[in-house]
Amino acid sequence: MHENKEIKLPKLVVKESQIHSSGVFAAEPIKEGQKIIEYKGEKIPGAEGDRRSELDEKLTYIFILNDKYDIDGSVDGNDARLANHSCNPNAYTDVIDDKIWIIADRDIMEGEEITYDYSFDADELEECYCGSEKCRGHMNDPDDESTKKLLKEKLN
Repeated sequence: MHENKEIKLPKLVVKESQIHSSGVFAAEPIKEGQKIIEYKGEKIPGAEGDRRSELDEKLTYIFILNDKYDIDGSVDGNDARLANHSCNPNAYTDVIDDKIWIIADRDIMEGEEITYDYSFDADELEECYCGSEKCRGHMNDPDDESTKKLLKEKLN
């Protein structure tokens, strides 16, 4: 007999964010390691994701799923697309069974905004507005070689 185990996801609320526009907030305490919300949207080929990203570089909800596919949260998406970036996040993303999940990196208190590090790979530095004490000034992946090169060029 196959048992379908339904995951109980925490209650969330969308409201105005001090980081950017709207954000996703915990409506109840969330435990470290708990799945918070699945990042949903249209599954598209990576090349189409790149094309759509270039149409509006500042407001895109394209999330890389794997080497072949992206998820476009602006088409049939959910509130996960409103989770903001932070250089000192309380959550992270992981692909589990071909689904993108936002997962608590630590215990999150009721009322706290859900954030994760976008770690963008980009041709240019994307300015960060997270306001955390650990803010690095950009949303790009700090360990990515192209980010390191862009930062070096910025200093010269």
